[in-house]
Amino acid sequence: MIETIKFGTLRWSHTVKPSEEDLQALKERYHFHPLDIEDCRTEVSLRPKIDIYDDYYFVILHFPAFGITQQFVEIREFKFFWGKDFLISIGKSHWILKELFNREKSKSPNGERMQVGSSDALLYEILDHIMKDTQRLVERIEKDVDDCGKALFGKKGDQTIEKISITRKNVILLNTMFKPQMVLFNKLQSGAITGFAENMEDYWGNIMDYYQKIWDMVEDGGELIKGYSMTYDSLQVNKTNEVIKILTLISSILLPLTFIASLYGMNIKLPIQDHPFSFAIVAGSMLFIALGMFIYFKIKKWL
Repeated sequence: MIETIKFGTLRWSHTVKPSEEDLQALKERYHFHPLDIEDCRTEVSLRPKIDIYDDYYFVILHFPAFGITQQFVEIREFKFFWGKDFLISIGKSHWILKELFNREKSKSPNGERMQVGSSDALLYEILDHIMKDTQRLVERIEKDVDDCGKALFGKKGDQTIEKISITRKNVILLNTMFKPQMVLFNKLQSGAITGFAENMEDYWGNIMDYYQKIWDMVEDGGELIKGYSMTYDSLQVNKTNEVIKILTLISSILLPLTFIASLYGMNIKLPIQDHPFSFAIVAGSMLFIALGMFIYFKIKKWL
């Protein structure tokens, strides 16, 4: 179902999951290009873009949101039909856009709603609202990156690996999500996409500032989490090497002792086996050999 809010002569229509009847109604009323309608119909995530026509723009944008478990970041896709006196927003499930629409819908039309005089200003207010929410999400990811750095030298290895893996996956997804849209927002800021209102460059520049800040945070987080992952792998390899070294040295010490014990366990005539202090002599020799090897390893700094 398509719901509509009026700001004077400006209309903001919003639908979460448009039916075939909704899409046909939009096509008949606004004469949108069939390919744009097809893009709204498809369930596959599309690449961010802006299609320019004589009387409207068709915009696809991606923004992040946490999934049901609040651990993994997921892509939320927005589609906008942006005309001179209308803005139509289509989103599958992003609650931020729906919340903003419902909030404005519940307000009185007389002075309480957003003060927007053009579709450009309305689109700016929507993007500004989404950008602030996106920045809060990225700041949370940034905190997760810092937590991974603090957990590197902890004793909870399994939890640290899980934390680093989840955070790195989220950072990579944010990186691949934001990078293609940088060109699009640059076009808005530079005036390459003129829109329908004048003097909007400063407002688009503000959106670009938000986006650049978020992009810088994601890039820094990506470098840090990559370094933390490599550091953690190095620490684990070093711990494994230390364990193997200790076990090897212990085996080296026990090897001659095992040889002597097995030798005197043979059922044949051996030296000093009839001596009254044969056990003490053999045990003392084994202790002397073990102590000598231990001191030698200490001198070599292998222990």
